[in-house]
Amino acid sequence: MQCRHCATELSLPVLDLAHAPPSNAYLEKGQLRQPEMHFPLRLFLCESCGLVQTEDFCDADQLFDDNYVYFSSTSSSWCAHAARFAEGAIARLGLTKDSFVVEVASNDGYLLQNFVTAEIPCLGFEPTASTAEVAARKGVETRTAFFGEAEAKALREEKPGGADLIIGNNVYAHVPDINDFTRGLERLLANQGVISLEFPHLLQLVKQGQFDTVYHEHFSYLSLTTVQKIFAAANLRIFDVEELPTHGGSLRVWGCRTTAQHMETPTVKAILQQERDVTITTGAFFKDLQSQADHAADALLSFLLDIKAKGETVAAYGAAAKGTTLLNYARVNPRILPYVCDAAPFKQGRYLPGCHVPVRNPIELRKNPPQHLLILPWNIKDEIARDLAWLSREHGTRFWTILPYPEQMEPPADSIPPAALSA
Repeated sequence: MQCRHCATELSLPVLDLAHAPPSNAYLEKGQLRQPEMHFPLRLFLCESCGLVQTEDFCDADQLFDDNYVYFSSTSSSWCAHAARFAEGAIARLGLTKDSFVVEVASNDGYLLQNFVTAEIPCLGFEPTASTAEVAARKGVETRTAFFGEAEAKALREEKPGGADLIIGNNVYAHVPDINDFTRGLERLLANQGVISLEFPHLLQLVKQGQFDTVYHEHFSYLSLTTVQKIFAAANLRIFDVEELPTHGGSLRVWGCRTTAQHMETPTVKAILQQERDVTITTGAFFKDLQSQADHAADALLSFLLDIKAKGETVAAYGAAAKGTTLLNYARVNPRILPYVCDAAPFKQGRYLPGCHVPVRNPIELRKNPPQHLLILPWNIKDEIARDLAWLSREHGTRFWTILPYPEQMEPPADSIPPAALSA
């Protein structure tokens, strides 16, 4: 296997999560007795450019198909994050009705709807028809296609001036051909245009043991050091970077053409130095990641078996890809975790891939309040705890986070009453 950026032969594994199904391949009831595809889930480090990547076994169009179930608008905190970004970008770049904004992986229009409201021309690329249809209903012009150099060239012919802002939030790690994708950014970008990409920071993944963010849909795991190299190969440069709390610690990089006039901020050198200090491009940096994953999986399984032995009730909230990775690696099944609730209607009535835990409407929590509730998407645990605080207040339900081990958390006081939850 070769590095997807520099083509170096890869020989250094840094994490092995055995075999797992694609994390968003939710099952219908009739599929439970059918064979289910599982693929090795392993990470390798390129010792040349520092890129960390999965071992490829399935194509992107198998992972991001017409039944894709992740809708960004499900999370209110993520929508608020997108609105703040749009407001800031409009002010920072002086965007007007004469500007042109493109978002890659625009999902259900959660972000571009803010530019539509501001009457700034925009367009999204979104390969999954289920989410693109929702975006269209919001007035967001969407092309149902994977973005790359060919798509960028075609759009540039329609828009000769190029894009003044290209946005890619949590997509850079999802593209199998990261070089073609980056060349597409350069091809579409206006001469003085700006690229804004957000992605989970590899530094935080390893430091915090966030192994559950590893799944087949994430082809790459990125440091600023490596992204700078990938950009440079496409005649792009990073002139600013921000550290964000989203997804357990992310970077937002601001890029432009190498010839553009945007001045580099001191933050770029500071974060590059931070990565050098921890030797992020060497195997030594990853020496504890496997044991962190093993201990977390063992701790969760022991916790659930203990609850079952006591005769107590338990459920989970948030049928997210993170949870799918963790539950499958820990060998959890419906005998010890009867169900997981999720607010996304598209997931309800289906089953998590691999472990086959059923996904139910949150109304189930009103009908049968569990004694324990695991919050699987730890990146939005506070939002979920706030929305469900009535469970603790009225029924004594204990809320638990699950990494690095199950730990009880207290719901905030400013909770939303149960009547406000979607039925």
